[in-house]
Amino acid sequence: MTRWPAATPTRRRFVAIAAAAAGLPFAAMRAGAETAHLHRWSGIALGAAAEIVLHDPDAARTRRLIARCVAEIDRLEDVFSLYRPESAITRLNRDGRLAAPPLELVTLLAEARSYSERTKGAFDITVQPLWRLYAAHFAHPGADPRGPGEAAHAKAQALVDYRAIEIGPGEVRFARPGMAITLNGIAQGYITDRVATLLQDAGMGDVLLDIGEVRALGRHPDGRPWHVGLRHAAEPETVARTVTLTDRAVATSAGIASPFDASGRHHHLFDPATGRPAPGARQVSVIAPRATMADALSTALAVSPPARAASFATRFPEIEVVTDGVSQPS
Repeated sequence: MTRWPAATPTRRRFVAIAAAAAGLPFAAMRAGAETAHLHRWSGIALGAAAEIVLHDPDAARTRRLIARCVAEIDRLEDVFSLYRPESAITRLNRDGRLAAPPLELVTLLAEARSYSERTKGAFDITVQPLWRLYAAHFAHPGADPRGPGEAAHAKAQALVDYRAIEIGPGEVRFARPGMAITLNGIAQGYITDRVATLLQDAGMGDVLLDIGEVRALGRHPDGRPWHVGLRHAAEPETVARTVTLTDRAVATSAGIASPFDASGRHHHLFDPATGRPAPGARQVSVIAPRATMADALSTALAVSPPARAASFATRFPEIEVVTDGVSQPS
């Protein structure tokens, strides 16, 4: 098996990597003739651990394809990264408008709005002002453990509304000053799908991708489906369940994976309806045809009370939901 060295993560990325590893590590692959032509690349994408596993007897071709994939990931980070100072999303959040937006941004914003509508607002990319508020509050030593004050919270909550984004090929604009978006609940899935398409177009049939979310093309070279372990977010060394994937994707969301405070009560999964971290946010995995769908819906389901989650999950008959290790077909 060919292996390329991983990039060195920053501390910020270590938190994201820990969250990703808590949800979706690659299953260990058996040694033997059937894995002789497996090639693995490891690195970083959108602040999360990333891996690409290809089955191809032509090692030189594999290296060329890996280089194309890495270049595509880097190009898309220039659109979606919140941490690159001149990315498209950073400039949009800074200025409240973006002229001549990249096609990928317009496409993903439109898809995000579709998921917002179909989940009745449970998925909402405009929660970024809440994230900023909570991150700033808990960055101060001795911060009130109850969270930000009511006035500050109400001000940030007033900026949350996916319908207040004007999306067009010539310009993307926020309807309210101070709005900001995060695509962290869908962009990793989108990038995963873009890399999958690149590899499919190059004739690759057996691929396992983890670019923040996991997508499988074809099967493991020994003939079985790809195996992916789902770990407990609270116990990252414990695999709760192993799922099999053939031409499917899986994504996991769990509030406990990225807390703002030591108690874990305040975390990054906000319920857009209340503007608060979703109480008792469950660990939810979604298996879907595409990683973009799995990514968005795992976020929406994790922040929704069980009854509300069950009601809109039925609108997506093509998915399977795994809650805290228990499989629940939609």
